[in-house]
Amino acid sequence: MRIVIFARFKKSMRFVLAFLFCIVFAFAKAQTYELGVWAGGSNVIGDVGSTNYVSPNALAVGGIFKWNRSSRHSFRATLIYSQLSGDDAKSDDRSRELRGLSYEYNALEASVGIEYTFWDWELYSGQQQITPYMYSGITALRHGSEALNNNGELEEYDKDITFAIPFVLGVKSNLTQHLILGAEIGARFSFTDNLDGSNPTGELEDREDLKFGNKSNKDWYVFSGITLTYTFGRKPCYCNF
Repeated sequence: MRIVIFARFKKSMRFVLAFLFCIVFAFAKAQTYELGVWAGGSNVIGDVGSTNYVSPNALAVGGIFKWNRSSRHSFRATLIYSQLSGDDAKSDDRSRELRGLSYEYNALEASVGIEYTFWDWELYSGQQQITPYMYSGITALRHGSEALNNNGELEEYDKDITFAIPFVLGVKSNLTQHLILGAEIGARFSFTDNLDGSNPTGELEDREDLKFGNKSNKDWYVFSGITLTYTFGRKPCYCNF
């Protein structure tokens, strides 16, 4: 009896392993990847500094990875490092110029989501292509928490992690069969009002005397830059997904 059960088990395992092998093999044949670099600038839209929506004031660098799931959409992940800063002296708002606050800290963003191309993006056509695209997903940002000190200046007192929703528009084109160049501007709607030190959180959350600016609006930050990616993987066989 045990011999029969063992034989049936071995037969079932062979079937399962063969089935999994077929799935993995088909999946591998269907994949086309892009791996590369992201470089550009950053700025914050908040209660301190310039009131311009796109006004890069610090270098931003990182990496980007894409899985082109079809000719119209890709799964995408990025990791971007930058300084986030603001300076009232660079604002067109006279009241901000007179206030004279400024801040600067290091930030690291990790983002995953879906990139959608407006036109078909067929990497294996052998022809020059160009297409606008949009990207959105979910972002986690590790940033400095700032607050007013006893001298009335903004000072970093902690590190925090907040989430954000990215809204990215760009255009890309293949330079060669394997190199793709893109340019994009992406605004991130953060879930915090303290990217600029105007609404302290954590241990200082109850200090109303440290809060200023528009307390009902969350902060935004913007990454503007270019991407250069290298494509690899077999010619895809796209599914209805």
